[in-house]
Amino acid sequence: MQAIDTNILIHAEIRSSPHHAVARRLLKELAEGSSPWAIPWPCLYEFLRVVTHPRVYHPPMPLALALDDLGRILASPSLVLLAETPQHPGMMQEVLRQSGATGNLIHDAHIATLCLEHGIKEFLTGDRDFNRFPFLKVINPFA
Repeated sequence: MQAIDTNILIHAEIRSSPHHAVARRLLKELAEGSSPWAIPWPCLYEFLRVVTHPRVYHPPMPLALALDDLGRILASPSLVLLAETPQHPGMMQEVLRQSGATGNLIHDAHIATLCLEHGIKEFLTGDRDFNRFPFLKVINPFA
């Protein structure tokens, strides 16, 4: 199973993004396909934070519109949402120790740990920082 990162959601949403067409096509294929795919819960919140932030997009996307668009994605019958399991605390500590992630990379470690917990092997992202997690095969759809 593949999981997607926040930047896939953002690029699919923001029409002015240079990666909009690729991200939109990818998201549509996943959402309408029959194979299971995943989004870690923190990526959904990060998506909302970024697209509604006035310092990132001017004007920012109205929250109601962002929630409506997100609702259509969440309606995909093949989507699996990744949340913490009872094993999360121990797994998180191990991921942090092995990766050496600190500071802003802790957020990425959280997402990577969720993928590990749920057996996700492939992570679709434009963020090279995820290469620090050797248990994930990072695929950049924008490369």
